[in-house]
Amino acid sequence: MAGSRERGERLQIMLTPEELTGLDDFRFKNRMPSRAAAIREILRRGLGVNGVVAAKAGAKSSDFGVLAGEIESRRNRARSTNAE
Repeated sequence: MAGSRERGERLQIMLTPEELTGLDDFRFKNRMPSRAAAIREILRRGLGVNGVVAAKAGAKSSDFGVLAGEIESRRNRARSTNAE
């Protein structure tokens, strides 16, 4: 098929309720046909800003979030739980 894009790799991710709300808000605001299309657009925009940035050695999955402030919020919750 001319112009078709092959999508050969499936990727599963887990989102917090807040991330899912943010994704859906983006999707509907930009009239995207699906969550997958919205995620691809967000990735395209993010990767295009400054190029692809490699993660630092030892970085954990929980160090990366979609919404601003979420990473710091997780760290604070972890600290308060560990302090008890």
